[in-house]
Formats: sequence, structure tokens, C-alpha cells
Amino acid sequence: MNIIEAALFLCFFSSSNVYFAGATKQPAGNITDSKNPFTPKASLIRYWNKRINGTSPPPFFLSKASPLTTVDSTRFASLASRHALHTRLPDFCTAAKLFCFPSLAAHSVAEKHGDDVGFSVYTDKNFTNYGSDRLSGADTFKNYSGGDNIGVDSFRRYSRDSAGHDDKFSNYAGEVNVADQSFTTYATGSTGGSGDFTNYHQNANQPNGRFTSYSDEANGRSQSFTTYSENANSGAQTFTSYGKNGNGAPNGFSGYGSGSNVVKSGFSGYGATSNGGNDTFTNYGSDGNLPVNDFKKYGEGGNGAVYGFNSYRDQSNIGADSFSSYAKDSHNEKVNFVNYGKSFNLGSDDFTGYGQGKDGGNVSFKTYGQGPSFKAYDKDGVVFARYFNNASSSGGGGKKVNKWVEPGKFFRESMLKEGTSMQMPDIKDKMPERTFLPRTIVSKLSFSSAKTVELQRIFGAGENSSMAGIISSAISECERPPSPGETKRCVGSAEDMIDFATSVLGHDIVVRTTENVVGSKKKIVIGKVRGINGGDLTRAVSCHQSLYPYLLYYCHSVPKVRVYEADLLDPESLLKINHGIAICHIDTSAWSASHGAFLALGSGPGRIEVCHWIFENDMTWTTVD
Repeated sequence: MNIIEAALFLCFFSSSNVYFAGATKQPAGNITDSKNPFTPKASLIRYWNKRINGTSPPPFFLSKASPLTTVDSTRFASLASRHALHTRLPDFCTAAKLFCFPSLAAHSVAEKHGDDVGFSVYTDKNFTNYGSDRLSGADTFKNYSGGDNIGVDSFRRYSRDSAGHDDKFSNYAGEVNVADQSFTTYATGSTGGSGDFTNYHQNANQPNGRFTSYSDEANGRSQSFTTYSENANSGAQTFTSYGKNGNGAPNGFSGYGSGSNVVKSGFSGYGATSNGGNDTFTNYGSDGNLPVNDFKKYGEGGNGAVYGFNSYRDQSNIGADSFSSYAKDSHNEKVNFVNYGKSFNLGSDDFTGYGQGKDGGNVSFKTYGQGPSFKAYDKDGVVFARYFNNASSSGGGGKKVNKWVEPGKFFRESMLKEGTSMQMPDIKDKMPERTFLPRTIVSKLSFSSAKTVELQRIFGAGENSSMAGIISSAISECERPPSPGETKRCVGSAEDMIDFATSVLGHDIVVRTTENVVGSKKKIVIGKVRGINGGDLTRAVSCHQSLYPYLLYYCHSVPKVRVYEADLLDPESLLKINHGIAICHIDTSAWSASHGAFLALGSGPGRIEVCHWIFENDMTWTTVD
């Protein structure tokens, strides 16, 4: 009997309300998944018993099995084989417990509104054409999308052609995980008024904001971004054609990206051909870790604009900026860079075609750090003053750089001793909740860069959307060549993970993870410690989650590690609160000198060992003791 016949068999018994002899009276259709031999979870248990000797799958591993019913699993596998899975995407996402952005079409707010409106505690809404043609008035968005797991909002043509209309976004998408906001043709053609973004994406994880044609052809409208993406983690912000053809429109970016970790911003065609613009970037990217900013055709062809960059990327770690055709062919534009790029560690800056072909105006660099490259810039009207030849000396150095690495994220092996008091990092899983796909489905989804467009279509990812970026980024990381001595594979099914672990370690293996998240971000005391495999050097397979629509793990094995399990105690009562798994990498010679572990602990590649905890929902495989 094949699986389709089995599914039909079960459906027949369900509809007939048949009872099994010798059992408690229960309709066959109500049989639980654990007793149904055809569910993905039952199939996983059989596969584990077939491939792994002597142990049963632990509950935390089984919890990641697909929740699909037998019938749904068969139905979606059939759709996948016919390249038609996208036609049932909402059903597929819900039934398979996947990470998919909600459709905003069903959450539209009235297109036009004539009164002042305050939106509090709002999320996942479509504000298309909202506030268009408004005459004065004000709308406020307070605590919008705050604290959500996935915040998806669209402000398309918002406040377009309005006059004197004020918009205020306070605490927008703060503390959110995987935010996706789109401001397309926002305030285009508006006159006067202001847009104020305060605490936008503050403390967010994976924030993605797109401002396309924002304030284009606006007249005298001011925009203010205060503490935008502050303390955010990863993510990207894009400003395309922002303020293009604008007239006298001032824009202020204060505290933009300050204290953030690896946030990328792109300003394409920003302020191009505008008249009398006035933009200030104050503390932009300050205290950030690896900030990346790209300004293409910024202010190109503009007339009489004034741009100021004050303390731009000041005190940041490394980072990279690109200014291409900045203020090119402009007329009487003034650009001032004050305290630019005084990074702790040398960054990378590229000024290409800077100020070329301009008529009048001036560009000045006051107190800027080492690293910028100026190619083909206008030799007249460009002033360089107080250049720091040693960037690290400008901002202080030494151990101050470890402020970008969370305390306790990396530690030395000597800390794993009973009685040691140490800081626990945030070990909570920040990823959206997902499950594996059954192998019968995931095997039909071509996971490769050559099939990126097809995968984006399956998961409803539009061009340049956040989901498109998530898919491309995961594939790129999975296709990256392994490091020296590393064996790696990305897996989207539990069976694939078992196959990879057994291919590296054999069939006598066990999988472990940290028991819970109690003690996360707090001080703990190390209790009893046990070295796996006697504490000897061993080989392990560690699997870490990647952000993707279904549960995807980046699994890799590196030689020369030691794995430990330790009781974690409350520092006051000394009672056990958790049971942690830690892995110590003894050979770090192939690691980058800029790795966070060396920023936190000092030293460099190959000179010290580095340990870290296995976080929630990550896991490590070892041979049985």
C-alpha cells in the first residue's frame, strides 16, 4: 500500500465512523498523530530508529517535526512536484507552521480620511492612499507594531498630494522580530507638513524598511528620523529616490543606527535634482558594529542644497561606506563631514565621482578617520582638515571595542568549573517559530541560487522585498565554501539532519541542547560540569537555525572541539535552574581577526580557545559516551 492509498484508506474509515476492535471506543478519524503510522512525526521516529543505534529521539527534536496531517502532506507534496505550491501558499503556511509574511490585502484601512486620527497598538495593516489630498491635520502612530514577532506594514501613497499634513510615528516597530515596512511614494507631491519617525525600529531584530520615492516632488515638507534603528540587530533600510525633485525640504537623521549591529542602509538617488534641500545626519551609525552605508547619486544635480554629516559612524567598529556620484553636477551645494568615521578599528570608505562637475558650492571634511578612498573627486572646493592617520587613536582603543559583543556570548574554557560565576548571554530563540518540512516536500523545492526566483515565487516574495532578501541570504550562506577543516550542509528536514550527523559521526550518536532559557541575560553560577567523551578532543556536529520560511539549519562540523554539559545555578539560592550545553573550539587559527570572540576576549586567531553555549533550538551532535 503506497502513501496515497493509505491516506484514502484513513479518510474512508474516518467518514465511516468505524471503531477498532479491542480498543476503547473512538472514531478512527480521531486517532492522535502519535498513533497514526503515516504522519511525518511517525515517519521521523521510524527513520531515527533505522539510522541511529540504541537511543530514542529526544522530545525537543521531535517537536520540530512537521505538524502536517497525512492527507495534507500528500497534497502539498503533489503540488510541489507540479510547481504549483504557490497557488495554495496561505494554506501551506498555516498547515505546515511556516514563516510567511501575512497578506495585507485583507487588512486595508480606509483609503482616505478627513479627520485627525491616532493609531495606538496597531500592526499588520495596509495604509494605501491613506491621507491622500489631506488639507492640514495630523495622524499619529503610537506603539505601532511594537513587540510583535513579525511586523508587516504598507504605507503606499500615504499622505500623497497633501498640504500641511503632519505624520508622527512614535515607537514604531520597536522590539519587533523580523519587521518589514514599506513606504512607497509616501508624501509624494505634498506641500508643507512634516513626517516624524521617533524610536523607529528601536531594539528590533532583522528590521527592514523601504522608503521608495519618499517625499518626491514635495514642497517644503520636513522629515525627521530620531533614534532610527537604534540598537537594532542586522536588517537593512533603503531610501530610493528619497526627496527627489523636492523643493526646500529639510530632512534630519539623528541617532540613526546608533549602537546597532550590522545594519545596512542604502540611499539611492536621495535628494537628486532637488532645490534648496537641507539634510543633516547627526550621530549616524555611531557606536555601531559593522555598519554598511551606500549613498548612490545622493544630491546629484541638486541646486543650493546643504548636507551635514556630524559624528557620522563615530566610535564604530570597522564598517563601510560608499559615496558614488555624490553631489555630482550639482549647483552651489554645500556638504560638511564633521568627525567622520573615527572608528575604533579601520573601516572602509569609498568616495567615487564625488562632487564632479559641480558648479560652485564646497565640500569639507573636518576631523575624519583613516581609511577613506577618494576617486575622481573635484579638486576645487573640496577641503580636507584634521585627518587622523590612525583611526583607532581617535576613539580610544583597547578593550572598549568589546561593547559590541554581548557579555557572556563567548568565554574561555577555564570558566567551565564548578563555582564559577559568569554572565549568561541572551540564549532565547529570536527566530519566528517554524517546523521542518517532510522530506517528501522539501526534496521537491530546489534549494540553490540558480533557483532563487522560483523559490521566491513559491513563498510569495516580491522583487526587492524582505522575504526575497531572506531567501537569497540563506541560500548564499549555505552555498558559501566551507572554512578550512569544516564540513557543512544546510538541512530543511529532520531526516536530512540525521543523515548529515551520521555521515560525519557514525550511527552511535546523541543530540543535545540547552534545557531551557532560565538564567538568560542574567548572572549564573556553574554547578556540576561533565566533559562529553571524557572531555577529550572530539568532533561534533553543531546545527544553528537560519532565517527561512521553513525550519532550516546550518549544520557544520569542525575538528578539535570539546563539548561540556553543566548545571546552571541561581546565584542566590544555588539551586539548579538550567542544564547548559557548551562547545569549546580549541583551534581558532582559521577564524577572522575581526571575529566577535576576539573583540570580547582579546587575543587573535589561533592564540586562544573560544567557548560558547548552545542557544535555544540550536543543537549539537556527538558520539555516545
